[in-house]
Amino acid sequence: MFQTQVNFTPDWAKDAIFYQIFPERFANGDTSNDPPGVERWENLPKGNNFFGGDIQGIVDHLEYVRDLGATAIYLNPVFASPSNHKYYTSDYLKIDPAFGTNEIFQRLVHECHAKKLRIVIDGVFNHTGTEHWAFQDIVKKGEKSKYLGWYNIYSFPISLPPGKPNYECWWNFGRLPKLMVEHPEVKAHLFDVTRYWTNMGIDGWRLDVPNEIPHSFWVEWRSLVKSLNPQCYIVGEIWDDATPWLKGDQFDAVMNYRFRNACLEYFCRGTISPSQFADRLARTRSAYPDEVNYVLQNLVGSHDTERYLTLCKNEMWKVELTVFFQMTYLGAPMVYYGDEIGMEGGKDPDCRRPMIWDESKWNKSLRKLYSNLISARNSSPALRRGNYKTLLTDDERGLFVFERRMDPERAYVVINKNGKANSVEIAVPPELKTCADALTGERVAVHNGSIRCVVAGRSGKIII
Repeated sequence: MFQTQVNFTPDWAKDAIFYQIFPERFANGDTSNDPPGVERWENLPKGNNFFGGDIQGIVDHLEYVRDLGATAIYLNPVFASPSNHKYYTSDYLKIDPAFGTNEIFQRLVHECHAKKLRIVIDGVFNHTGTEHWAFQDIVKKGEKSKYLGWYNIYSFPISLPPGKPNYECWWNFGRLPKLMVEHPEVKAHLFDVTRYWTNMGIDGWRLDVPNEIPHSFWVEWRSLVKSLNPQCYIVGEIWDDATPWLKGDQFDAVMNYRFRNACLEYFCRGTISPSQFADRLARTRSAYPDEVNYVLQNLVGSHDTERYLTLCKNEMWKVELTVFFQMTYLGAPMVYYGDEIGMEGGKDPDCRRPMIWDESKWNKSLRKLYSNLISARNSSPALRRGNYKTLLTDDERGLFVFERRMDPERAYVVINKNGKANSVEIAVPPELKTCADALTGERVAVHNGSIRCVVAGRSGKIII
């Protein structure tokens, strides 16, 4: 459909480690803006309850994010909305009052940049909430509303939830009327919104259900964004093959749910072999341009999925091996808040539990593993930007070995899913004389053009 452009992804994203924050559940930094009926932080989430998380809470914990080693934050929606998740937008130009003000958000952007953190925000342009001022004007004025063309209204008067919607909406959810984004006034408004927040200094946009908006809109939208900031990162929520959006004229990347699915089947469920796992990964790599593969958001959990630890039935070794792979593979890893300390949770809304700040309740060994692996990645050009090559898939012994190479550095990654220790021999260039374990610093001997090492059961090793 589109001719692939080259050199179109932001350079910084190749080095990024994203940390996803669901603002209502991360931290309550300002109790004065709490919505009515706020629950105790320790309670469990429901579809419509509130805990008081806000922008100030994020500002207060930026050091935590930086200490983990993350280099970028992705925020779920922060614009005015009556829901706790803020996907029912009522005003795109206003921070939700329960989160704070536009001014405190500007401070968040400033503080992030001062701490060398990038910030990506959620753009929900396919639909609004029924409380959006344009939709409310139609509710009140009917066919006389000047915003009539902004939505696809079937009849009058408007039938609001819990009644059956008589207007086009997202997946027939009456609270989410679909925007007619190609209407000139709607497009102009969304472009004004884009200018406002991009000019405030954000570093990227994550786009909600972008596959339900015409490609032509995204082509124009990308052109606007890149004219404002050529290094602004554009990532779409596409769960399957995203090839039509990744030719260089629309998105830089997508949330890599295909990566997550492969990890679930290999590490968590054990339904595929090392060789099948390698094939899954290869299919995704071959589908996208190389520069896209380096900036894909490689996630294992998000606000829309069960917590990974819960899916693994609390078998920690499965989580640890997955994180080991996530932090060494091609692409930009993304950590869903709390996964690094062992938070649990079932399907939405249970996966959106408030962040645990009581360190006595953390899985500290998991937190240390995350930190150590992120540090190893941040210290290694090969792990961040190197070429990828599968070296070994041993289905009988449960071994998966690959190389990340960015001359003069090479990183050899060995993952042993077997319950028993395994010895591995890796052929290396004859000029290579010394190697070291990236996590322990111990020297690894090179003999006659090969590295020989023993990898404990259900563990991994990174040799640089």
